[in-house]
Amino acid sequence: ILKREGYDVVGVTLQLYDHGAATHRAGSCCAGQDIDDARRVSETLGIPHYVLDYEERFRKAVIDPFAESYVAGETPIPCVSCNQTVKFADLLATAQDLGADALATGHYIRSRANGAHRALYRPVDADRDQSYFLFATTQA
Repeated sequence: ILKREGYDVVGVTLQLYDHGAATHRAGSCCAGQDIDDARRVSETLGIPHYVLDYEERFRKAVIDPFAESYVAGETPIPCVSCNQTVKFADLLATAQDLGADALATGHYIRSRANGAHRALYRPVDADRDQSYFLFATTQA
């Protein structure tokens, strides 16, 4: 959509862990097969695709706190934590360092202007709703 509207677009995939045996597995966040899929989509769109090694950031910001919270008897939600820290705060900073003006995540949600800010809403297709995973994010 952004490329069609004339924006200069690049594809970015975050490698969050050493894939090892998971290289050919699909369906989990940033699994090896998903990286290959993103690369193929970028090729089809004619845009560059980069894989960024975020393994250490992911471990420190998501996995370690998840394990500590779980041991303490809590029920953490690692996807929400990852979106708050690694996927948005860290990735936005990296994108800005590379000269990007904006970050488009590709999450399936609806958003509307709400005064000076935007608000997230469930999408029309409830089966594809990803708004829950974004509830704890803030605006840059």
